[in-house]
Amino acid sequence: MAVVTQVLHSEWTKIKSVRSTVWTLGIGFLVTVALGALISALVNSKYGDLTTAERLTFDPTYVSFAGMGLGQLALIVFGVLVVSNEYSTGMIRTSLAAVPQRGVFLFSKIAIAAALALVVGMATSFLTFFVGQAMLDGHRASFGDPGVARAVVGGGLYMALIAVFSMGVATMLRGPMLSLGILMPFFFLISSILATVSATEKIAEYLPDKAGQKVMQVVLADDKAPYGPWGGFGIMVLWVVAALAGGYLVLKKRDA
Repeated sequence: MAVVTQVLHSEWTKIKSVRSTVWTLGIGFLVTVALGALISALVNSKYGDLTTAERLTFDPTYVSFAGMGLGQLALIVFGVLVVSNEYSTGMIRTSLAAVPQRGVFLFSKIAIAAALALVVGMATSFLTFFVGQAMLDGHRASFGDPGVARAVVGGGLYMALIAVFSMGVATMLRGPMLSLGILMPFFFLISSILATVSATEKIAEYLPDKAGQKVMQVVLADDKAPYGPWGGFGIMVLWVVAALAGGYLVLKKRDA
């Protein structure tokens, strides 16, 4: 236990001493809140133009999370940098020499980064919701409405899982450019393209971002997904577990 505590402290020191990792979390927070507020204000101004069907399926909570898609970019970068910085600088050899138990090393790194991402994610989700609802004015949702608290808490969990998933992928690929070169197109191009093509839209529903974002939705009247909010969240958790398992196997079998 003493060894784990020391490794956890070491990983915390590494993260806070690298400014780029801290800045990415701050940028993610600001972008998500600001974009969510802007889009909520625009939607509020155009609410009168919505059709009757669109008003019936209007989800004010999910509207306030409109900036989450861009904000997750920062969480992806954060997750990748936490892992790949040591490989790019060569510090990974020193780290593994100091902590030869690779499972302990990886667990500690993930635990500290995940905890930090969770704190930032929860703060981002709650502030985004309340600011967004203020912008929606008379069309707002209340935190006490059915499903809203789950959506807001789920938003924070989603952001944390995005970071952890990125850490697992970065541990497998080791290099920052390769990791980002795969993760960015995956979340911002491939996932969206598959979701808009009728032949592949069913596949897109099981991708980590599309499934995970379901937990942030309150109104599901026109939803065709074969699972509910927590079902989608569970699918995302499985993706994260698979990424971490793959990262651990690569770290265990390959030299630094």
